[in-house]
Amino acid sequence: MEVGDQLPAETALADRMDVSRTIVRSALQKLDSDKLIRWEGRSKMLIRKPQAEHRLVPAESALSAEELEHSFFEWILRFDVPAGTSLNVAQLSRQFGVPVHNLQEFLAGLSRLGLVERRPRGGWSLLGFTSEFAIELSEFRMLLELNAVRQLLTLPADHEIWNRLKVLRREHEDLKSVIAERYHDFSLLDEKFHSAINSVVRNRFVLEAQKLIKLIFNYHYMWDKRDELERNAAAIDEHLEWIDAMLERDSERSEAAAIKHLRRSKETLLQSLRVHKFA
Repeated sequence: MEVGDQLPAETALADRMDVSRTIVRSALQKLDSDKLIRWEGRSKMLIRKPQAEHRLVPAESALSAEELEHSFFEWILRFDVPAGTSLNVAQLSRQFGVPVHNLQEFLAGLSRLGLVERRPRGGWSLLGFTSEFAIELSEFRMLLELNAVRQLLTLPADHEIWNRLKVLRREHEDLKSVIAERYHDFSLLDEKFHSAINSVVRNRFVLEAQKLIKLIFNYHYMWDKRDELERNAAAIDEHLEWIDAMLERDSERSEAAAIKHLRRSKETLLQSLRVHKFA
């Protein structure tokens, strides 16, 4: 642009930059305060070319991509954020302590998994799930985790997975003893448990599929909270049964325990969809 040119309307800028009008307005306010534009009503005229000192230094993210993912879904779980909720990127950026562009990239990744969508006028929304989506994902999860169990049971006695399972067993027993007060904490333990089992499989395609499965099942942000305590207590017992069977190297019991738990997870997810009227 040349000095004296008029800036486009805020809506046009938002569309061009692929951001919300709130972000555009914040940028315009910064340009106005730096006396780079003259902002009078609807008129925004360029009065001085920007120099290097006018650029903001991008802040380094305090969170890794994995930590941001964890914080985001922990927030959804803790505060029962329902499907269809509009996501305020600027607010979430401050809340999680990450630059806006990092959060935008993270949400773009989730959109490829069908978990969020970009609104036509900018910003993001959480999506719901259909019963067909839940059934297909549950069946695929069953195939992947049964395959992981079979591979796990062939590993030598000195493999690190056996110590991990023993530690996980103690953590399940500890949480079981205080489940009435800390039932929300099961989601994190559930993620840890399933991640340990799936970690024995080294397959790039499986790893990508497991990411989606983890986000849906382990951060069950649409699940009906009315019986969360009872459901999590039952799941702990199912995990313990599964762990004991694997530690004893009993393939038949291990697969039976896995099928029992994964089928119940599927039923719970479908029930959640009915409660939230997505099925």
